[in-house]
Amino acid sequence: MEAPNVIDQDQQWLLNCLTATLDTDRDVRSFAEASLQQASLQPGFGVALSKVTVNRDIPLGLRQLAAVLLKQFVKQHWQEDDPNYIQPVVSPAEKALIRNLLPLALDDPHGKICVAVGMAVASIAQYDWPEQWPELMPFLLKLISDQTNMNGVRGSLRCLVVLSGDLDDTVVPTLVPVLFPCLYNIVSSSHVYDKNMRRKALSIFHSCASTLGAMTGVYKTETMQLMMPMIKAWMEQFSCVLQPPMRTEDPDDWSIRMEVLKCLIQLVQNFPSLAKEEFTIILASLWKTFVSCLRVYELSAIRGTDDPYSGRVDSEGGDVSLEAFVIQLFEFLLTIVGDSKLVKVVGCNLIELVYYTIDFLQMTEEQVQTWSSDANQYVADEDDVTYSCRVSGILLLEEVVNAYEEEGIKAILEAVQKRSRESSEAKASGAADWWKLREAAIFALGSLSESFHGEQVDGVTLGFKDLLEHILTEDVQIRAHEYPFLHARAFWAVAKFSSVVGRRIHEQYLYAAMKAIASDSRSPVIIGACRALSQLLPESSPEIVQPHIMGLLSAVTELLKQASDETLHLVLETLQAAIKAGSSASSALEPILSPLILNMWVHYVSDPFISIDLVEVLEAIKNVPGCLQPLVSRILPSIAPVLENPQQQPEGLVAGSLDILTMLLKNAPVEVVKVAFEVCFNSIIKIVIQSEDHGEMQNATECLAAFVLGGKAELLSWGGDPGFTLRSLLDAASRLLDPNLDSSGSLFVGSYILQLILHMPSQMAQHIRDLVAAIVRRMESCQIAGLKSALLLVLARLVHLSAPNVGHFIDLMISLPAKGHDNALPYVMSEWTKQQGEMQGAYQIKVTTTALALLLSSQHAELAKISVQGHLIKSSAGIVTRSKAKLAPDQWTLMPLPAKILALLADVLIEIQEQVLSGDDVDSDWEELEAEGETRLDILHSVRALSNKRPTIDQLDAMKSVFNENQDDDYEDDFVKGVDPLNEINLSVYLVDFLKTFSSTNKPSFDLLCQSLTDAQRSAIHAVVK
Repeated sequence: MEAPNVIDQDQQWLLNCLTATLDTDRDVRSFAEASLQQASLQPGFGVALSKVTVNRDIPLGLRQLAAVLLKQFVKQHWQEDDPNYIQPVVSPAEKALIRNLLPLALDDPHGKICVAVGMAVASIAQYDWPEQWPELMPFLLKLISDQTNMNGVRGSLRCLVVLSGDLDDTVVPTLVPVLFPCLYNIVSSSHVYDKNMRRKALSIFHSCASTLGAMTGVYKTETMQLMMPMIKAWMEQFSCVLQPPMRTEDPDDWSIRMEVLKCLIQLVQNFPSLAKEEFTIILASLWKTFVSCLRVYELSAIRGTDDPYSGRVDSEGGDVSLEAFVIQLFEFLLTIVGDSKLVKVVGCNLIELVYYTIDFLQMTEEQVQTWSSDANQYVADEDDVTYSCRVSGILLLEEVVNAYEEEGIKAILEAVQKRSRESSEAKASGAADWWKLREAAIFALGSLSESFHGEQVDGVTLGFKDLLEHILTEDVQIRAHEYPFLHARAFWAVAKFSSVVGRRIHEQYLYAAMKAIASDSRSPVIIGACRALSQLLPESSPEIVQPHIMGLLSAVTELLKQASDETLHLVLETLQAAIKAGSSASSALEPILSPLILNMWVHYVSDPFISIDLVEVLEAIKNVPGCLQPLVSRILPSIAPVLENPQQQPEGLVAGSLDILTMLLKNAPVEVVKVAFEVCFNSIIKIVIQSEDHGEMQNATECLAAFVLGGKAELLSWGGDPGFTLRSLLDAASRLLDPNLDSSGSLFVGSYILQLILHMPSQMAQHIRDLVAAIVRRMESCQIAGLKSALLLVLARLVHLSAPNVGHFIDLMISLPAKGHDNALPYVMSEWTKQQGEMQGAYQIKVTTTALALLLSSQHAELAKISVQGHLIKSSAGIVTRSKAKLAPDQWTLMPLPAKILALLADVLIEIQEQVLSGDDVDSDWEELEAEGETRLDILHSVRALSNKRPTIDQLDAMKSVFNENQDDDYEDDFVKGVDPLNEINLSVYLVDFLKTFSSTNKPSFDLLCQSLTDAQRSAIHAVVK
């Protein structure tokens, strides 16, 4: 059907305006643009733009301009709830006219018009299809099937690419049976359709397969029946695409293969049973693509000085470069290896897979040139694990280890050994780039260091260690200036395997690294040496390090003066390790190091990453015997004026000064804390009370907590008037708990209040009621979950302090108000039970969990009157789109507070169960576990054993690892470690003892509460009380 070409009066006016916007006269252009803007607010403007766009008799430039304005018009005026919406909304009648006009131009011979119209149609369809535009899809399907109209095929494909990304489960099941045959016809007819069109057809298939995959959770049988008749034909077609060897001169071929790989990933992930049945169809073709791709990659990237296809993108802006294809290939191979149904299919080629993968890990010539000239980029790419072929290859090797375990490890070791031998042969034959393959082999080995440290490789540990030491022994003798990247990789590997290599290798590389730091080595070598020293120095014996420590510290100090922003972190990390290793010997350089670091700190104070590194170096100096006093004497006089006049300082200097002061106070003798108090305490109080800078307030809060921790109750008398000092501390707490203060400024108030409660208990006792009331008000306005958790932690600690009369705490909460509730108790418990599962850190989990147990054991009558959020009610079947989520947000049941507390305690037991389960060899493929009512594996045998006897050490170690009891992983933990006795609680034992006691002394109540639990929660509790 031909588009109407009659130009009416309105269209003529529009054409004149569009022409005027291209005029060379600025005034004419401005007037035309203003006229168009005014016209866009009038009825009929969208129709006029559409008529101009589809009229092939109008000059191309004006049609393009109209199409651009039409796309903007649709975005701004089509849908009222769109973020870009501007009044007025297009009328239904005008929308219908536009929908009728635009599809007529999808087969326009001008590509740019076709693209613009296609995008406009897709934009409208996202709002109106299928409800208001049911005829669109039949039109597109008819257009896509017309081999006599290739422009129409291109236009409809472009629309379908956009539409297919937003399909849901109401459309796909009816669309797939009619759409997939059309797509298959395009993909399989390479003599009719060009590669770009076939690639778009594959992209649409990928989107639909992805949606079908999301539906398998609810409609597994239906989706399987839908895909089963088609999958063999599609797999055969995929094989045809992958079968020919790849060629360097055909980059379009990479693009279509890339789409095939994406489609295969969807089939393997979403329909593994079907994919497994037909997988042998593509296996040989996939292997040909893999091997031939390596040859292309070697010629173009590894050995090629200039990859002509680097950075290549398609019409939608997607990356279709050779490296992007290799990454996609690795992703598919990783998907296969990670699938329990397909892992055996590729197992027979495991050694070859690993062997070729290591070849892909070689540095490209572009990387060599870039990293040689830019040390910053080298460090950034190494540290940030940037998206690259090397990283993707390592991810595949990691999956090989996970899937094949010892067999996978042996395959990797064999491949590394073979590739290392080949690199030596290449070197002997005079190949200039022989070192690349050896570097790749070491890179593969080092990247899997965690796997080689595990128990699973006990059978191959000796062979691995011999291979590693053989490679490292050879490489330490290589001239670093000739092969800097290989030497740097050897240093890196030693750092990775410092706990594995023998003493001889350890000492060889320690000396080599110290020598490299002190000599005029190339940047990669120095970077590698820094990595090695950071790891080797802490593990080296003093008698080895001490004779060289002064030279090393001097060399690193000189290096520090030359370091760039990217390399500074590494150098500072090395300096910190050297200072710690030097111990008392480092004190001789304190007069040189401290001023240098402090000056650098002032320079980088606004850089959060480097400034933290510098503070850590200062902390290392502080901990050197004899360095604390001189360091304090340097720092305090410098930061005191800054803290006294915070508003006159450069950005970041006040917050940074507070950081340094907190570092000095940490674990400092009380005399140092007192000196700092006399100089800085009043200034810090003023900052908390007066500052509007959230960073300053946070750091000042931490600093006050450190003061209270270091000075305890004795601190109150240091200022001469204990009452005034206490009031100052309370004034600071009051500001931080102000409900009108932004939550970010209050972030660390919880830890500060904990210090006051723990270290000034008698002085704080009379203020507890006001304090709790302020905490409740702060919680009501809180916008940050972490702050709310910290405040709940304070309340939990008060529960413990009220024991054994926990009822007193409950009565206190009942006497306080809360918005929307009869009193504070139901509000606090509602928030607490919602937040409990999000608690972070061993200390928080211990205190809050045991406090909930104390509340439950009190059996206070008010607790049973409170209902809180229970279990999530599952939404209706199907994919939850944005519109569905708005109409039907998550729904929750209500349950009595005592039952919810018991449920939360049960969840902790389930975490223990899962931790034990993770160490067992259990098939986790959910598709194999379809039988309902299956008896849950009894993994809590170690906990149940506590019913009759005390737990063994091994049992408790397995359980407590769930809560990171041996890790200093949280800010709060740093301030309570060794101070709060609750930190010493063994949560596993506590819960078992509590549940046994509670169930036996309150059996009727206990049994009633258990009825509200899920099956999993009841099983976990019964496992320990029986």
